[in-house]
Amino acid sequence: MTGGIGSGKSAVTDHLATLGVQILDADRFAHQVTANGQPAVAEIAQLLGQQVLTASGDLDRAMVRQIVFTDNHKREALEAIVHPKVRSAMNAAASNAQSPYVVYSIPLLVETRQTGKFDHVVVIQANHELRRQRVLSRSGLDEESFDQIMASQASDQERAAVANTVIINESSLDQLHQEIDNLHLNLCALAAEK
Repeated sequence: MTGGIGSGKSAVTDHLATLGVQILDADRFAHQVTANGQPAVAEIAQLLGQQVLTASGDLDRAMVRQIVFTDNHKREALEAIVHPKVRSAMNAAASNAQSPYVVYSIPLLVETRQTGKFDHVVVIQANHELRRQRVLSRSGLDEESFDQIMASQASDQERAAVANTVIINESSLDQLHQEIDNLHLNLCALAAEK
């Protein structure tokens, strides 16, 4: 599952989790592999400089964002450090899954060219202004940071081109849940076929 920032991926995966589906969230795994004391932290500090570390040795994620969203080469180098570790941790977790299928929630699925590694790609979409409102109201990001993230992500058209299913998340939560329930039935049927 993928979608741009503010599209509603978490709303979808939260509901799927209530249906008993194991959710593997790339952002959560990224936080785990970049937690204080993890090998990736030293590699990131070597790449971006010691200013990305707090006094206690944690990553200053806002500083990391500030650096990599203004320098594509550094962003790509950071992704080369973090993404393989995230994929490895997610695959290990998937191997122990008990649900009929597993959802990998990967915001940068298209950008990292991983779409071919999955049986079914679900894309969550919403118009840009709605996404902006959602993000600015719930996070500490300012408009400039939001715009930088948007510019670094695949377009809606690029995501839709690789999707088996596209869910437009622009109406009520009840409507979204109904679409997710239908998606769940379809994915259970696909899993049973496999």
